[in-house]
Amino acid sequence: MKAPQEIDPGLAQLADAVLIPPFPGHEAPPWILAALGDGLAGVTLFGLNVGSPAQLAGLTATLRAAGLEAAGLAAAGAGGISGGGAGAGATLPVIAIDEEGGDVTRIAHHGGSPYPGNAALGAIDDVSLTEAVYAALGADLAALGVTVDLAPAVDVNTAADNPVIGTRSFGADTALVARHAAAAVTGLQSAGVAACAKHFPGHGSTQLDSHHELATVDAPPGLLAERDLPPFAAAIAAGVRAIMPGHLRVPELTGDLPASLSPAALTGLLRGELGFTGVIVSDGLEMRAVSDVYGIPEAAVMAVLAGTDLLCLGRDQDWQMYADVRAALVTAAASGRLPAGRLEEAAARVAELRSWTTAVQARGAQDGAAAAEIGLAAARRAVRVDGVPQPLHRPFVVEIVPPANMAAGAVPWGLGAWVPAGSLRRVSTGEPAAGLAASIASLLAEAAGRSLVIVVRDAHRHPAAADLASRILAARPDAVVVEMGLPVWRPAAGLYLATFGAARTSSRAAAEVLGLAVP
Repeated sequence: MKAPQEIDPGLAQLADAVLIPPFPGHEAPPWILAALGDGLAGVTLFGLNVGSPAQLAGLTATLRAAGLEAAGLAAAGAGGISGGGAGAGATLPVIAIDEEGGDVTRIAHHGGSPYPGNAALGAIDDVSLTEAVYAALGADLAALGVTVDLAPAVDVNTAADNPVIGTRSFGADTALVARHAAAAVTGLQSAGVAACAKHFPGHGSTQLDSHHELATVDAPPGLLAERDLPPFAAAIAAGVRAIMPGHLRVPELTGDLPASLSPAALTGLLRGELGFTGVIVSDGLEMRAVSDVYGIPEAAVMAVLAGTDLLCLGRDQDWQMYADVRAALVTAAASGRLPAGRLEEAAARVAELRSWTTAVQARGAQDGAAAAEIGLAAARRAVRVDGVPQPLHRPFVVEIVPPANMAAGAVPWGLGAWVPAGSLRRVSTGEPAAGLAASIASLLAEAAGRSLVIVVRDAHRHPAAADLASRILAARPDAVVVEMGLPVWRPAAGLYLATFGAARTSSRAAAEVLGLAVP
């Protein structure tokens, strides 16, 4: 690898044009602003960058100003990036965030999303509502200065025990997912925020989490085309500006490589057969499915060689990783391993994306006031009730907490906001067996003479949670069960509620059904 002072400036500019690194904290560090000034494509924001709406809006304003100034200077000069990079005119930088609504939220990670997630929208199956919810979400993002939303997830969740998709999917039916994928893309982009359909060619049939290891989609081409690809085709037909491949091995398509690093998947299938002409955005390159095997810099080179246009390095990376990835791209291009034409092509696609968001957002922020309550209205429609709700007597609520999910992160969930003080207990499934037995006895004693509500989240994926709930129900068969994940595990109970997700609005909708909150 060349020393920094030996890096070819033209190739370095091309490398910058395809990078959207993260950074820590609520303020842009000097190196990010300097890089944007030198032509960096943009940044990826995470929950750690979000303190409040006002803070986030100020942060993005700073980032946008730095990128616009750089683009304006390049446009005024004689230089610029070959192939239509920053020199094409003063365009907004890419400011990307992973905001799916529902269980996966960055802008509302302190309190939970105001919008139910895809599983809830799929359960309702009203495409006009899905479009309206995503338009409202897009309006929120545009008002906060975001230009690209790394959503929607359009995976067909055919594996009930899928550890990473679940409620992020519209459902297990291909046609349903396809029609809601198109509606979500249309809604987001109507607000001036570019949508990014993911995780190509489909993460819904896997039983492993690619955050931790390489997941395999064991499907022949015919099954893939019939089951997993139609939602991506629908998103493309709806004009989706970006698509994100998953770190997924599809043996008959990608061999031993993940789709994210496979020319056959990206250049052959996505570009060739499906005809996608927009930007291919990498999933986080820090995810262990690729970083453990190749390292982030090498994975970045392989991704661009395969057909990726914009590189997301993932969370918790710093200036050094950005510099290492940039140097790896420059070295590969200088040696001829990575054709400069491939970098120029990628930079041109990113520049076109930036031009589109600049033009659409210049028309002005969308008015989201009329849609302020659409998230709660949708969450109410999604709730499914088995049994007849009865007034609760001095309700006592037990929330069974499963292990954290990497995609969702540590976002508050449950009925706590609507439970009287001292009437909520949270129990982790990670407690030792002896401790759980004592906990159950204590919980039953506290709930004696009171209405008991048991809250679970994807209990079908967590045997310890289902077992704990079952042991409580054995003593209290009159208890209410609230499932805030997918309603696969269905125990006998006095009343069973399913919310299809744990967004803040989904929690409130369940609380209203139980009489804990007033509609």
